[in-house]
Amino acid sequence: MAVEAMRTAAPLTQGVYLRTFEAKFREYISAEHAFAVSNATAGLELAAQLCQIDLGDEIIIPAHTFTSSAYPFAKAGARIVWADIDPTTRVVSAESIARCISRNTRALVVPHLYGFGADMPGIMSLAFKHGLIVIEDVAQALGVKIDHQMAGTFGDIGVYSFHSHKNITTLGEGGMVTVRDSKWAEIIPMLRHNGHCAYLYERQDYWIPAMGNVDFPVLNGKKLWPMNCCLGEVECAVGVKLLERVNKMNTQKRDRAIMVIDALANYPELIFHREVSERHNYHLLVAQVQDGLRDAFMRRMANHYGIQCVVQYCPLNRYPFYQKLGFEVAELPHTDTFFDSMVSFPFHHMLTDNELDEIVAASRETLDFLRR
Repeated sequence: MAVEAMRTAAPLTQGVYLRTFEAKFREYISAEHAFAVSNATAGLELAAQLCQIDLGDEIIIPAHTFTSSAYPFAKAGARIVWADIDPTTRVVSAESIARCISRNTRALVVPHLYGFGADMPGIMSLAFKHGLIVIEDVAQALGVKIDHQMAGTFGDIGVYSFHSHKNITTLGEGGMVTVRDSKWAEIIPMLRHNGHCAYLYERQDYWIPAMGNVDFPVLNGKKLWPMNCCLGEVECAVGVKLLERVNKMNTQKRDRAIMVIDALANYPELIFHREVSERHNYHLLVAQVQDGLRDAFMRRMANHYGIQCVVQYCPLNRYPFYQKLGFEVAELPHTDTFFDSMVSFPFHHMLTDNELDEIVAASRETLDFLRR
């Protein structure tokens, strides 16, 4: 289909493959409205505009997430309030969010980090009680189910990623935005495509003025700034085909993650989050390293075996970027404890079984060595 799109797509954007991809995506996750975008960050920028943030509005976001979950809302003028994570699931919970709610809270951003679906029923109950907008950051959790419902379909907005590091990719970049509100759905095509719209009058000559009209998308009587975050036809064609493989790829990654976790079960120094249901797609395989051994573990894995583990998602309040914005203050004991002891293993889909066996063997030997 991708080759066909390269040969026949006219135009190369905003065409039949875009409409097909969006329709297939709506069908896959059971959403009423879905819009392909250039990447998930653009989708979150779009979501921030839809929230129509006013001066003094607060957005609750976990500090333990990728920066794209947060800075679009800061750009839109929100004050960010950092939420802690649950120490077991390593994502935000209704309890951690509840501690952050004030009379100024406008919205919540809920990242399903590492591919694990957060407690959306509990979070949505809390949001409904306080009249809050909920944005699900589903960048790492396509195909994940929470109580038999797809992640991204609980909140008001769902934002998905097809970056090359995700379980499926539309040739390097790509994303999707889902919304519940039909008013939002009406203006998103105009919002994502430079404010393009039809003229409100009949033109005597089609070229005067040239091309199409442009204007501000208007929501609740307020103007929004248009963007350019369209996804090309070839990328959409790839997305259509890869959607057919999501469930299979998620199952494969989950099965392989459980294999690694169980193979290291006799090493209590490593604390994994073990979940065998569709609530986890194991986009990443992470563990907490006990007894202050994290850095020694990573050094030996890298220097002795050539296996480079990484430490991911520095709490955002620690970055100078957010400190310059005045968002450095936070009480995040679980976030700090996890980040300061976490390790993320190599776990992309193309790893062979032999390579995973080597990671397990190297981990065992390294921990045995550190026990001496």
